[in-house]
Amino acid sequence: MGQELTDPADIRQDVGQFSLRCSLLVPGSVEHAFAVFTDELTDWWVTEYTWSGPDALAELGMEPRAGGMLYELGPYGFRADWGRVLTWDPPRRLVFVWQIGPDRAPVPDPARASEVEVLFHAEGPERTRVELEHRHFDRHGEAAEGYRKALTAGWHELLTRYVATVSRHRPTTTA
Repeated sequence: MGQELTDPADIRQDVGQFSLRCSLLVPGSVEHAFAVFTDELTDWWVTEYTWSGPDALAELGMEPRAGGMLYELGPYGFRADWGRVLTWDPPRRLVFVWQIGPDRAPVPDPARASEVEVLFHAEGPERTRVELEHRHFDRHGEAAEGYRKALTAGWHELLTRYVATVSRHRPTTTA
């Protein structure tokens, strides 16, 4: 996997029966933190979590608008849409539907999918608090609690990689 990792203690998680909340600090402005989260998914997402897999994945992306899709591009023109943007409010807030089921199958009906909200708060000129809530696991039916438990570990891994990518891709400032 080859990406440097942050101290796992730096990501705080709080779980409810049908929700998960994560909070972390990243270096840089809210604009930078938002841009890395939304524009550089391919750089921080765990490629083993994709349908294409690490050897065939071409791109992960997010169409930057309400109604835009979260998608994966793979070999031979393969495209899988796995989420839909509900709220696009850069650089402060992003909400999207998580249309991947507990069995890793697509969930076409957004009313049966969970939801992710990500907030970006300035903690000074060069630090940003990122708060992520993955909620409505109950919409996934009987597997909801097990899915929430699995994604608690999954989001910890993803956010650890996200922090490393934010740190690596920090814009340089000139005096």
